[in-house]
Amino acid sequence: VQLQASGGGLVQAGGSLRLSCAASRRSSSSYNMGWFRQAPGKEREFVAAISWGGRSTYYADSVKGRFTISRDNVENTVYLQMNSLEPEDTAVYYCAASYRSGLSIREYDYNYWGQGTLVTVSS
Repeated sequence: VQLQASGGGLVQAGGSLRLSCAASRRSSSSYNMGWFRQAPGKEREFVAAISWGGRSTYYADSVKGRFTISRDNVENTVYLQMNSLEPEDTAVYYCAASYRSGLSIREYDYNYWGQGTLVTVSS
């Protein structure tokens, strides 16, 4: 499975962005999907995850209530809607696919990774 993340850019604090992660093949709908991010000088951290059918989601506390993860298995695409963005959300955002049963916040549970898309939030 190849993943292509897009949608990053420069936005002012309080603004919104929607990230997309397109998967290369139809079987990607059987994977749980996650978003991670890595800020400058920091380790990569979990942001959100969604089950293969889209019924279960999980969020990091830092984004809960502001970010929404969703997926369209017909289009083989996962989305991350980011609202009320803060300068602390500035990072490279990565999407990842996991065939592990159950949602995970751990990087090593994810088998495929996209290349990342940069989100910059100005104050």
